[in-house]
Amino acid sequence: CKFQFIFNPSTEIADSISFKQIVMKKFWSLLIIIQMMIFNSCGDESPIIELEVQGTEITKFSFLVSDNPGLRSNTYATIENDVIQGRLSFGVDMKNMVASFEHTGAQIMSNNQIQISGKTLNDFSSIQNYQVTTDDGKSGQYEVDMTYFTGLPIVYIETTNNEEIDSKDDYFTGSISMEGVGYFTDLTSSTMKIRGRGNSTWGIHPKKPYQLKFSDKTEMLGMPKDKKWIFLAEFSDKSLIRNKIAFEMGYLSQLDYTPQSEFAEVVINGNYNGIYNISQKVEESDHRVLIGDTGYLLEIDQLGRLDADDVYFRTSKFLINIKEPETEYNSNEFNYVNDLINEFENVLMGSQFTDPNQGYAKYIDIDSFIDWYLISEITKNQDSRDFSSIFLNVIPGEKIKMGPLWDFDLAFGNVDYSESEYPTGFWVKHHAWYDRLFQDEVFVEKVKNRFLYYKENQSFILEKMDYYAAQLRWSQYENDLKWDLFGRYVWPNPVFFNSHQAEVDHLKSWYIERMNWLDTAYKGM
Repeated sequence: CKFQFIFNPSTEIADSISFKQIVMKKFWSLLIIIQMMIFNSCGDESPIIELEVQGTEITKFSFLVSDNPGLRSNTYATIENDVIQGRLSFGVDMKNMVASFEHTGAQIMSNNQIQISGKTLNDFSSIQNYQVTTDDGKSGQYEVDMTYFTGLPIVYIETTNNEEIDSKDDYFTGSISMEGVGYFTDLTSSTMKIRGRGNSTWGIHPKKPYQLKFSDKTEMLGMPKDKKWIFLAEFSDKSLIRNKIAFEMGYLSQLDYTPQSEFAEVVINGNYNGIYNISQKVEESDHRVLIGDTGYLLEIDQLGRLDADDVYFRTSKFLINIKEPETEYNSNEFNYVNDLINEFENVLMGSQFTDPNQGYAKYIDIDSFIDWYLISEITKNQDSRDFSSIFLNVIPGEKIKMGPLWDFDLAFGNVDYSESEYPTGFWVKHHAWYDRLFQDEVFVEKVKNRFLYYKENQSFILEKMDYYAAQLRWSQYENDLKWDLFGRYVWPNPVFFNSHQAEVDHLKSWYIERMNWLDTAYKGM
């Protein structure tokens, strides 16, 4: 490339400004012009000079097996809106991890320490803040939020000599500990006893439910201290959330008590056993069924489900097991509750049952009877019509109350052997007591009015379904890897799907149709 430049200043300019100043200004301007002309005019072989521009972005973030031997495989995080997220495999030490990264700045700082890719050790058990800085003082902030395993707390159970928990009758000794993974307080190793529980869930399915017992009252997963805790396997319910959603309805109700529960991963004797819904036990306690030393916790049940030491009585309609207190046949405590429940049932079935002073209203807390009924009817819970887990409680001198809620894994249409499969039709209304109560127009009007409250909260319940599905997005995957649930029949599923999301979508669809049907049915009464 050839260029020619001729400069001939006029006499007037030369007289007023030094010739040297003019030349220097023109010279620097000329250099800039020449450089631009060279880049635009020269051949392909001409060199192109690119200036390095610093930024404040992290462009890649990962954890490599070569730097973190506990990893199963390399883990690559996603970066979106200044948030870096990823999931680390079970068994790694979250508090001692080495990250690899690429960025556009001069350096990265975290915890007042310069970060070196593939070298710097950090604690990723909680959110870490990374700052990218440039030489000229600009900076960008990133949150590094890594999920450990599935993001749920992990409960570790070790039995003495690694004994298999294969009995519902005998307790096995051992220890329990828990990683709260940032959501709950860790539980250091504590002694405990554990045994199997349940009926069909114990005998049919390979993933077993358990009852765990501490020697002293102990907090679990943020729930109030107590000794006994239930580990629900939720094997038949592939959505994993039917019990949780029924409990959510209970929290909306006027029932005195609805069990609290939390999801957690469970490892037994070093082997991952899947996700469990860890729940308060339905029993007398200051933070559970508050009936004191003189109250009764009762359950409508079946003879074949009772333990040898259970004490029960019969009415003309039901067998009723006395869960609390411990009593003996023909004792004063036994005779009191036997007489009370039978007297209520006789009055309910009598000709004057609607009398506001001498009829059924004299014996029962109507609000609790209506809320328990509606939740059981909305969910169309298989066992709530006449079979089991139908709890009621009473304190001497007070009215009989229904509740608490329990055992809803076969609710929301999750059965293939009865009409409760379908979102249409009444079910719990055919419970012998409720069948009679619905013959009272006053009771019917109260049910219709109260149903509107649950209808108004329909969107809230649907949001809760989505919330729990999101909470379990990783856990359901690991649970399925363990138990191979999706895409096959598990007793007593009427339908089954290939993914957890499809199971949740079906649950939501069933619930919506159910609420619409009940809305029309109650308006037609």
